[in-house]
Formats: sequence, C-alpha cells, structure tokens
Amino acid sequence: MSRSLKPATSIDQQIEILRSRGMQVDDDLARQWLANVSYYRLSAYWYPARVRKGRLARSDCFRPDVSFADVVALYEADRKLRTLVHDGMERVEVALRARVGEVLCDPDPVGYTDPARFRPSFDHASWLNVAKKRIGRARKHNEAISHYRDHYAAQYPFWVLAEVLDFADISKAFEGLGSKDQREVAEALGFVFETESLSKNQQRKVKARSPMVSWFEQLTIVRNICAHHGRLWNRSLTPAPTAALRMQPRFSQLPEGQSERVFGALTVMAHILRIVSPGTSWPERVMELLREEFLVNRIVSTSAMGIPRILKN
Repeated sequence: MSRSLKPATSIDQQIEILRSRGMQVDDDLARQWLANVSYYRLSAYWYPARVRKGRLARSDCFRPDVSFADVVALYEADRKLRTLVHDGMERVEVALRARVGEVLCDPDPVGYTDPARFRPSFDHASWLNVAKKRIGRARKHNEAISHYRDHYAAQYPFWVLAEVLDFADISKAFEGLGSKDQREVAEALGFVFETESLSKNQQRKVKARSPMVSWFEQLTIVRNICAHHGRLWNRSLTPAPTAALRMQPRFSQLPEGQSERVFGALTVMAHILRIVSPGTSWPERVMELLREEFLVNRIVSTSAMGIPRILKN
C-alpha cells in the first residue's frame, strides 16, 4: 500500500522542525536559504549530521555541534566545486574530442560511419543514430553543418560532427575503439599504463579494454551533475578501476581496487588538465577549496568525497 504524501510546510515550520531536532538555527539565515534554495535540496547536505541509528540508518535528530551555518557553508563549497569542475571539464571534453578525432580520421574523415572501425561488440548503429540526431538538431543554427550538408552531400568529417556531440557520445565512441586506438588516445592524454606489476588477470583486462573507458564514463556523470546543478559532495559515482593508474606516483592516493567518489574524478581531471593545459592552476585551486572549505566543515568526513587522510595534514 502506498503512503500518503506529507503536507507542505511553511518556512517558519521548517525552522521549528530543524530546531526541535537539535540543529542550531539562525532565523534570518535560515529564512533566506530555505526560501531561495529549499528545505529538500539542503536536506542532502545536513543528512550526515543526523545521529546514527544502527549501522546504516540515521535518526531525525542532529549532532549537537552542527548549525545551519555549517550546512550553508557546505552547500556553498559544493557550488564552488561544481563551478571549478565545469570549467575544467570544458577543456577535458574538447581534448578528448580532438584525440578521438585524430584516431577516427585516419585515414578517412568519415571513417566513423564504418562499423568495422570499431569493436565487434560495439553498438555502432545506435551510436551513429544518435550522431545523426545531433546533426539534425544542429542544422538550423550550426553553419558548419549547413555548409557540409549543402556542399558535400551531407558528408560530415568527424571534426565537424564532434562539435555537436556531447561528452557521453565521445566517451562511448572511445569505448567502441579497438585496444590499440584506445591506448593511443589514453597515452596522448598522459595515461601510460605499466602493467608489469599487475596480476595476469589485471594485465589481460588492461590490454583488452583501456581503464579509461570507465573513467570517462565516470567523468560523464560528473559533468552531467554539474550541468544540472546537482550535488557532488558525498555522491557515489559509477566505480572506476584504480589498479593500473596507481602504478603512476601521481595516482598513488587513489583507493585500491575501485574509486566511486568525486576525489578520484578530480584527480584524473587534474592529470588531464596538466597535459592539455600546461601551467594550469586548476589542480591547486581544487585542492585549496577541499582543504579550506570542505575539510574544515564539521559535517564533512574524508570518506564522503574519497579524500585520503593525508590531505588533512
């Protein structure tokens, strides 16, 4: 039997609910944020401040050291992180387009239309159908698409097509490439996998399918979260393997096995940006934000973002 929906509450009632559950609340601050952000959206940020009730569940009561100001500070830190990630992701996305394009345009600029250019297991027809839909939507406002439609019998080189594909489309194209092509793209972005220290099973997996397939899938999710103003902090993502990456010192702080928290995605993004945008300050700005606005917040635990404890020092 389905439950009845709870009735809507006024902002004053919401403040009293929070206060009755033990949260320290400044009325003026709370009214401003509850009116313009909403109780529901903020509840994801104060959830970990609720007292544990058994191993998994939490009670409605808050820890006595937590205030509404802590929730606001965490929300603002997460908003700043989304802004930084959105900025960095633009460069990551453009670089991946270019690198995948270099592979797919050799020797034919429209080689992407040939299913033999991809793995037998890749659903090329579905991917190409999505690409054609992107072209169809872009025809009225994209001059390059119109030009190639009118003058080249609607043959679109990949470098033109790439401009109307989104990150998920490019990521799937990378997934469909053969092992050699995947390795070429990954190495161009600074991911050289030394497999000698891996187990035979891990070596076999790396040779058959680049670990970056899972990482680009995870970055797609991160990008979409930011594009829709979602929460990055304390978010579980599609797991990505770390064994091959951890062979490089730069990735030694990733967890063993798999990474499903945002720190792993930030680490991979930082590495790509150092390759494609030499001299970038993006990694340092992210680290400063983590240290100065996340880790000092009473609500935040290092595990919520997959941050290694060493960063607290």
